[in-house]
Amino acid sequence: MSRSLAASKQSSNPLRLLIRRNPTNLPPLLRHLSAESIHPSPPPSRPSHNTLATQIVTLLQANENDWTNDDELRRLLFASTDSSPSISPLLLYKITRNLGTTTKALKFFDYLRANSSSPPDPPSLSSAFHAIFELASHDRANSPFKLSELFTIFKEHSIPLNVNSATLLVRCFGQSGMVEKSLLVYKELDPDLRNTHIRNVLVNALLRDGRIDDALQVLDEMLIRHSKSPPNDNTVDIVMAALLLKDRNGRSVSEEEIVGLVKKFGEHGLFPSAVRLTQFITKLCRSGKSDRAWDVLHDVMDLGGDVQASSCNALLVGLGRHQHFPKMNKLLVEMKEKDIQPDVITFGILINHLCKFRRVDEALEVFEKMSGGSGNGGFSVTPDTILYNTLIDGLCKVGRQEKGLGLMEQMRLHQGCAPNTVTYNCLIDGFCKAGEMERANELFDQMNKVGIAPNVVTLNILVDGMCRHGRVNSAVEFFYEMQGKGLKANAVTYTALIKAFCNANNIDKAMQLFNEMSEIECSPDAIVYYTLIAGLTQAGRLDDASFVASAMKKAGFCLDVVSYNILIGGFCRKNKLDKAYQMLKEMEQAGVKPDGITYNTLISHFCKTGDLTTAHRVMRKMISDGLVPTVVTFGALIHAYCLVGNLDEAMKIFRDMSSGSRVPPNTVIYNILIDCLCKNKKVEVALSLMDDMKDKGVRPNTTTYNAMLKGLQDINWLEKAFELMNQMTEQACNPDYVTMEILTHWLSAVGEAEKLRSFVQGYEVSASTA
Repeated sequence: MSRSLAASKQSSNPLRLLIRRNPTNLPPLLRHLSAESIHPSPPPSRPSHNTLATQIVTLLQANENDWTNDDELRRLLFASTDSSPSISPLLLYKITRNLGTTTKALKFFDYLRANSSSPPDPPSLSSAFHAIFELASHDRANSPFKLSELFTIFKEHSIPLNVNSATLLVRCFGQSGMVEKSLLVYKELDPDLRNTHIRNVLVNALLRDGRIDDALQVLDEMLIRHSKSPPNDNTVDIVMAALLLKDRNGRSVSEEEIVGLVKKFGEHGLFPSAVRLTQFITKLCRSGKSDRAWDVLHDVMDLGGDVQASSCNALLVGLGRHQHFPKMNKLLVEMKEKDIQPDVITFGILINHLCKFRRVDEALEVFEKMSGGSGNGGFSVTPDTILYNTLIDGLCKVGRQEKGLGLMEQMRLHQGCAPNTVTYNCLIDGFCKAGEMERANELFDQMNKVGIAPNVVTLNILVDGMCRHGRVNSAVEFFYEMQGKGLKANAVTYTALIKAFCNANNIDKAMQLFNEMSEIECSPDAIVYYTLIAGLTQAGRLDDASFVASAMKKAGFCLDVVSYNILIGGFCRKNKLDKAYQMLKEMEQAGVKPDGITYNTLISHFCKTGDLTTAHRVMRKMISDGLVPTVVTFGALIHAYCLVGNLDEAMKIFRDMSSGSRVPPNTVIYNILIDCLCKNKKVEVALSLMDDMKDKGVRPNTTTYNAMLKGLQDINWLEKAFELMNQMTEQACNPDYVTMEILTHWLSAVGEAEKLRSFVQGYEVSASTA
């Protein structure tokens, strides 16, 4: 029944039957109607994300105060049936972000929530709020505080935190020093969303804030085996950069802790970059831990890290500083085995340290190896001018200037590696120090002929060389000749000339040069002042020395303890004790602490003037200042007591030295006492002191024997004198004219001239120093 009813319905619509059977034979109008019936028009396509976002933002901006009544806005944002959002989280993010300010973005966020019949899905809300966080972060002045407020709103609405928002907040709070906020955000994030990137950002913030242990705790979670957020190269760089920073916050991190981290990273197949590894090796070496630096570098090598020449170079510097030359050579061999190509800096470090410690033959071997080709253990590294100069300088410093000259000729054969001013300076300095001034001058002439301009260092080397070898007039002549050619001198040049004239006691010329410096606007340095003060004091011109000291202070320099000691000594020699005390007071006011020489100078002065009470008071002050009296201190006191005939006090001080003091008596002390004892007819006590010298390993000299022989002569103890003469012969202690005068007068008078002849046979009598 139903089937027949359906058939009758179909048959009752002849148009439908006609269309179905032969639509192509229909008239145009019917054919058009038939096409609409069979193929209805598709719904209009939705605009692209960018276009739609632009349309919505335009509407939002144009009708900012009445979004609720904007039908077009509602149509674009919500479906027509249930008012639920019809836009994706990505589109929602774009719209919110393009509103430009956090105020508009928050208003839009509230509009969405208020006008959706059902709550927007969590990802959409998270995307919208991420855009709000981004807008707030761009306000540099108020960013951290605004973000903090927004995060509170975010939490009040129970919006799920996505990893992008969390990362942004952790970074911004960390950069603003609000690390507690960074930690709070991190803890709010779902643990499953805590990826490597956000952990890196948090570790960086914690390390910057000095919260080392918190950072290391996060890092430990990353380093757990099979961690879902393992460390990456950025992690290593963040950690190494922070821990190697000199002026960072937080507790100190030992080198051993960093070594442990490097090893843990290595177990994950991660290694410090070449820059960070080089920095760490340099840090270890500067701390005197070159052996540990060796271990770190080899750990990275063994675990498969990419080690560059720069890291090896840093280790070579540390090893060279401590003269670990076998290890330096071993590292060079390992570099070749592991295909780490050494550069010219590598060989420069090796050669520099070998030359510094006068191992120039080994330096020459390294030099030959570096350019000997890759076969037979050699390398193919072309030496540069700096390396040649280093080796030439090393050769000159050990007196091998001729070999240095040969290397300079070899330089000329290398393309792009010609001798320069430094090359000639090294050679000229070597010949000057060897006293070969003619050769030095020849090289100077040669460098001018080949068009290499001398500099102020060249001038200083030659002037100093001439002054040291007694050619002061030649030095002055050369000095003014160079000045005339436009080569200006500096403070070092003037120091050499002033010192030479002071040593020659030509103080007026020294002062002339000093005054000349001001005329040509060459400012004296501290060393010029020190040199002139010493020269003037030595010449007894203390008023001039004081004037120069005042000028020095006006120029902004401070006298050092050596200069104060020189002035105090000069005033003491002139018996101007009030001036000496004035200097002492001045140096204490300037914060310059008196040293042993200061006190010994004063003690010696008081001893020479017989004021032994004050001498002892000064020595007590010396001890209270934490200084230990020296052999000079005790020698001055013993000599003073001997001069006033107080042998008991002199011997008491001597016994204190021998027992309680950390300053053992030397030959000078023994000589003072032996001479005094012999003059006071206490020859046996003097002989006992000679035995004491032997027991304590103090070697007697000619002055000791002269004092004893004179004492023995006075009591005519001939046999003992013969024993001492035999001792002198056995110890190769040459007699001087005082010895010969004593023995000639005495032995000739007692008929022992033959004994005297046998004694002096084979001796070359030296000039008396008494």
